[in-house]
Amino acid sequence: MEAKDYTQDGTVDLHGHPVLASKTGKWKACAFLVGYEAFERMAFYGIASNLVVYLTTRLHEDTVSSVRNVNNWSGWVWLTPILGAYISDSYLGRFWTFTLSSLIYVMGMILLTMAVSIKFWKPACANGVCDKASPSQTAFFYSALYIIAVGAGGTKPNISTFGADQFDDYNPHEKTLKASFFNWWMFSSFIGALMATLALVYIQENLGWGLGYGIPTVGLILSLLIFYFGTPTYRHKVRKTRSPAGDLLKVATAAFANRKLSVPSHSSELHEFEWQHYIDTGKRQVHHTPIFKFLDKAAIKEGSPSSASKTPCTVTQVEGAKLVLGMLLIWLVTLIPSTIWAQINTLFVKQGTTLDSRLGTTFKIPAASLSSFVTLSMLLSVPMYDRYFVPFMRKKTGNPRGITLLQRLGIGFVIQIIAIAVAYAVEIKRMNVLRVNETGPKDIVPMSIFWLLPQYVLLGIADVFNCIGLLEFFYDQSPEDMQSLGTTFFTSGIGVGNFLNSFLVTVVNETTGRGGSKSWIGRNLNDSHLDYYYGFLLVLSALNLGAFLWASSVYVYKRESTQVKEGYVQMEGKTIDISPLGLQV
Repeated sequence: MEAKDYTQDGTVDLHGHPVLASKTGKWKACAFLVGYEAFERMAFYGIASNLVVYLTTRLHEDTVSSVRNVNNWSGWVWLTPILGAYISDSYLGRFWTFTLSSLIYVMGMILLTMAVSIKFWKPACANGVCDKASPSQTAFFYSALYIIAVGAGGTKPNISTFGADQFDDYNPHEKTLKASFFNWWMFSSFIGALMATLALVYIQENLGWGLGYGIPTVGLILSLLIFYFGTPTYRHKVRKTRSPAGDLLKVATAAFANRKLSVPSHSSELHEFEWQHYIDTGKRQVHHTPIFKFLDKAAIKEGSPSSASKTPCTVTQVEGAKLVLGMLLIWLVTLIPSTIWAQINTLFVKQGTTLDSRLGTTFKIPAASLSSFVTLSMLLSVPMYDRYFVPFMRKKTGNPRGITLLQRLGIGFVIQIIAIAVAYAVEIKRMNVLRVNETGPKDIVPMSIFWLLPQYVLLGIADVFNCIGLLEFFYDQSPEDMQSLGTTFFTSGIGVGNFLNSFLVTVVNETTGRGGSKSWIGRNLNDSHLDYYYGFLLVLSALNLGAFLWASSVYVYKRESTQVKEGYVQMEGKTIDISPLGLQV
């Protein structure tokens, strides 16, 4: 069989054998993956969307404590992928790391369902009023939550990157298909979130928490069976570096050892292997960029007599370290947007519980169900973005993506600022209605819950730009053997954003409530000043946008050379341009 029948990027099957391009990968393989993603997101959002309600109504936690605990749990769900990605990139690979972690995830879901179903493990309730949970019941509930967080650590960074691995970058047709992969991958994620916020939240509050958690548990198990049914069609990336993270340490050590040396005036004088080496090893050569010049000292051919510099690093290794530093710079300016995103499952929900949620004469909309409008706006926006916006902009800019990755993020951040401004305005109106009608601290404000819709819809549209854009950006810009770990820049940003929101809520509550003053985020929102807190977030977001514009102006995209045909070299990336928002591909 001719070599051209096999994939050109060196991917193999589960047993390490080369795979046929026609029978493996592409959307045919991804079809088995998106089902899992939909059910996993349904499970996660089925918990996260309404967790603050369970903590306040069943475990009797106050507003600040419940918001803090939701944020802390969500934070760990999004931070543990750092460990899962490291294990994947350095030891087990994506498939086996995902396999072990998914079992832990399912175990956590089963235990959580038991915690809200079995009489011994849940607080006793009568006529909608529950006793305070015992220490053992609280401990069992939180143990199940954090077992889920551990399982998510190995599944989240590996399932999306494993899906992206199903497209051969050396094949022009598959590379075109891959350009839309993350849009439609997140589309399946949004489907799962929509099922959670529309159906599960209602089931939890009206039919029982056990059923509300049991349904996604069964769905998760079924989706795993479907995932493994597709095993013969999967492509697996071969790890080409023994320790990708070790290369970063080697570059840092060598650069420090050579800190007193001068960097050559031309990059060709730095140490680099011949092009034939990269053809033989199947690795990609990354070309020199002018940022973070101090790291170039690691590739000086004649360095100091220290052992670290006897074997200089290659330009490709140095550029890998530069990529990580550049991504870290962008990561820092995503933390405030992640903090804004954290409001969806916390303060937005609490805000909704104070408003009139009646639809008709008898039906009441659960406050947490409003987050379904975030998902609905995403589901409507993704096809429009992929099918209309991208082709239109592609004709204007010549960029295969329509706009650059950083431009996509910038647009999302601007829309997000508008969303928090709207939330601020709506909260001011809610406070005015409260005062005019002399509404008591525990009374429902005579104002429709649908006033909150615009802020949810705007955040959904913003996420089409910044949420999907961030996932694609960190995957695309990661060093070749660190794409799982690189993707955790996306997940950890959300995690740290949750922790940051928890910190801000705690500090603001303690600071503003001193001396008998009215707290911005008190136990009862009708007797608080949530509008001040939203105004504070609005100012932070505006300042952060300025920081993002600066970071994007100095960022330089990855430039690689790959052999796509015999004797033919394709350059990925155009001439370096360090203009605002990164105007190069």
